[in-house]
Amino acid sequence: MRFLIVDDFMTMRRVLRSLLHQIGFDDVDEAADGAAALESLCVEMVDVVITDIEMPTMNGFELLESIKKDARLKHLPVLMVAAEARRDEIVRAVHSGAAGYLVKPFSRETLEERLRQIVPDSFAAA
Repeated sequence: MRFLIVDDFMTMRRVLRSLLHQIGFDDVDEAADGAAALESLCVEMVDVVITDIEMPTMNGFELLESIKKDARLKHLPVLMVAAEARRDEIVRAVHSGAAGYLVKPFSRETLEERLRQIVPDSFAAA
């Protein structure tokens, strides 16, 4: 399974990459914002997008909306990551088509549990 991590902080991208590696997934691409993520998705297809919400240039909600409007990408599960659990953001994420929502900081176990919910068949093959 191939992942795209989207976050403007390199440290958070490294943390997510490390957690995915611990779970057993090593096929990971990175992007620093939603615009770079969309460019990447035009070149390389992924199975899951994990995106921060607050980013410059194009935030996570704008990225999610762009993915869901694109016929080639709309099937992609998008896991939203936020610094805090704000009810309005959670509701917006769900209504916009996000597959899930995580609040920083989170553990490997929490990420793994969410991935099992989002892509159970693919996850089992890892």
